[in-house]
Amino acid sequence: MRRKDREMSREYGLSVIDRSAFGILSVKDPDNPDLPYSIPLSIVRLGEKLYFHSARDGRKYELLQDGPQVRIVFVDRVRVPDLFSEKELQDLSDQGKYGDFLSKVFTTEFSSAIVTGRVESIDYADKADEFRLAMRAVCEKYTPDKMDFFDSALDFSLKRLAVFSISIDSITAKRKKFDADGEEMKWQRDDTIEYKYS
Repeated sequence: MRRKDREMSREYGLSVIDRSAFGILSVKDPDNPDLPYSIPLSIVRLGEKLYFHSARDGRKYELLQDGPQVRIVFVDRVRVPDLFSEKELQDLSDQGKYGDFLSKVFTTEFSSAIVTGRVESIDYADKADEFRLAMRAVCEKYTPDKMDFFDSALDFSLKRLAVFSISIDSITAKRKKFDADGEEMKWQRDDTIEYKYS
């Protein structure tokens, strides 16, 4: 990572995964070796494993059958900071302080995590408990108010539903965030401080 001052802990990376609405999975495509196959997925984490579901056909399903190594990118809390009033912006411009423009105005705050790991297909016939646990976790994350109907919906879908897991081999996390005084918070700074403009 080039910006080591923005590197965050493994625990922070796991929290980014948990907060993210989705992750982008990338995998090698043997039919198109010059271009990785990438797809956004609804992903949930249980401990050191990530889970997601798929139909039992299609390109994604085919590419994941042999347990390939993959990379997943998660991005959370993206926003453009609003640290200066219009007058302060004009003063910065008049004084030629373009470094502040680049680092504090024309920028974004963000949290991100990148995971690498190997895909495993969770076969219902062999691992029914893990299959159901994974799908319950996915549904609790994305449709928590519909859980009264979970069991019947899952039973109906079993013939066409595939579940995959990814064991986390490595994770890196990064954050850019400003405090209430407009100073960038490096990784050593407490992350419990809320955004100035939330």
